[in-house]
Amino acid sequence: MRKEYIEAGKIVTTHGIKGEVKLYPWCDDPDMFYDIETVYLDSKGTNPVKLQGVRYAKNMPLLKLEGFNSIEEASKLRDKIVYVHRDDIPMEEGEYLIQDLIGLKVIDADKDTVYGELTQVSPTGANDVYHIRFEDGKERLIPAIPQVVLEIDLESNVMKIRPLEGLFDDED
Repeated sequence: MRKEYIEAGKIVTTHGIKGEVKLYPWCDDPDMFYDIETVYLDSKGTNPVKLQGVRYAKNMPLLKLEGFNSIEEASKLRDKIVYVHRDDIPMEEGEYLIQDLIGLKVIDADKDTVYGELTQVSPTGANDVYHIRFEDGKERLIPAIPQVVLEIDLESNVMKIRPLEGLFDDED
């Protein structure tokens, strides 16, 4: 089951004296905070806090949260995880949350051969790399490019791929 509230980052410190906090973001695009009105201080969404402002210092988001107006109040938030509702995350067609991909069964698009399970996503400069644990226990890597990853079906928990020639040459 997919999480409703997604971990977006961790508050690492306060900033200034008016209650701002510095967030270490755990997302691909920290600019998403410009589009978010409410963040949550728990994974169940029972502790919503309005986001009053966002700005950046040294490439880290500074968040101004409603109700935290002094350095003393903001310091109580240090080391807290910040969550956002999955519906509030701006995503384009064909974009997925990494945590939704982890655990997908990876199969060959042409032969229906089961390769294994997607266990990790590593961002690189050009494209992400998907780590697949094969049924023999070995881990193999595939580039997350349209020529290889043909279909992602979160409802069926399946990713269909067409490996590039030579990609799995170490197979017996």
